[in-house]
Amino acid sequence: MIPMDAATARAAVRGLRGEGQTSAEDAYARAVWSVLVEPGDGVAGRLVAEHGAIEALRQIDDSGDPEVRRARARWAPRGQPGAVDAALDAARRCGASLVVPGDAAWPTRLDDLGAHAPLALWRRGAAMDAERPAVALVGARASTAYGEGVAADLAADLAAAGVVVISGAAYGIDGACHRAALSAGGGTVAFLAGGVDRPYPRGHEALLSQIAATGAVWSETPCGAAPTKWRFLSRNRLIAAMSDAVVVVEAGWRSGSLNTAAHAATLGRPLGAVPGPVTSAASAGCHRVLREYDGVCVTSAADVLEMLGVGGPPPPASEHARTDATTRLLDALSARTGRSADEVARRSGLAPEEAAILLGFAELEGRVQRDDDGAWRTVARDKAAGRPG
Repeated sequence: MIPMDAATARAAVRGLRGEGQTSAEDAYARAVWSVLVEPGDGVAGRLVAEHGAIEALRQIDDSGDPEVRRARARWAPRGQPGAVDAALDAARRCGASLVVPGDAAWPTRLDDLGAHAPLALWRRGAAMDAERPAVALVGARASTAYGEGVAADLAADLAAAGVVVISGAAYGIDGACHRAALSAGGGTVAFLAGGVDRPYPRGHEALLSQIAATGAVWSETPCGAAPTKWRFLSRNRLIAAMSDAVVVVEAGWRSGSLNTAAHAATLGRPLGAVPGPVTSAASAGCHRVLREYDGVCVTSAADVLEMLGVGGPPPPASEHARTDATTRLLDALSARTGRSADEVARRSGLAPEEAAILLGFAELEGRVQRDDDGAWRTVARDKAAGRPG
């Protein structure tokens, strides 16, 4: 039995709690639960909801509920005082906070998860302003230049409009969203699948430090916990629940981002997706969201703000610059002769990556098309306007 007296609890959570929060005993009990169970454990969630975190721990050994007895078999191996102390010590070392339901900093949006809501959260950084709208922008790790360009534009414009950008800190679309929100001086929040003291992926350690300095890095798993496939999937429900709307920016047919989209649909959160070229496997998942989940077609931050019910789109961060660059791009193309993306970049004087992004936008607008061999050419004006040529 892990000791649950008041003095032990206060000593255990010292340095991890702010003033005016719930009792140290309740916080400590929830920290214990955080170590015992995997994220989203419904049996634990129902037991705590019925008896409270402290009494629920006492019920583990004495409960006659067959479901609880079966769950005890998977909880017991982790029920050692040393494991809990190690998690709490690791949290103190990295400057994390322990946040539990009832605290002023608790994200009440997560309560919509019911029995599968987190029993406790660990946070590096500041609490999110509950009054600010929040949007989850998610997508594939194996992203394209087009996807990252759209993600950055959406995140920057939304952040400039005062929207908190939420994502999972992964490579690809997630990272592009976090970086753009930070560059725009806005707020961004990352949810990790492992402990907040274990930056993952390692290549985003500096990015996560930046997020923690101006926003927040959250995790349901205690410090020291490693990310696993299950924890990534379970983490996605928190991203969906924490947000007022979810947008899939770029995702393949079987992308994990569709798991986040499914959680959003279940929770009744507005769901959108950015369309891509119909020939692009990297956007097949987005097209599934539009078709199977009745998602909103998102082409700009204005579409996302409309999903939130927020009036007036923000002024595009770089509309004039993009217009000038697009003009150079189109000047480098021909309606009769197809040209490779590299050739277009050379002729326009644009960086290859910038040219690829602008070609993607121009294709969405119907101004250019790509041949079967990958060559680009302009589209006749009557076809671009949707009239028969």
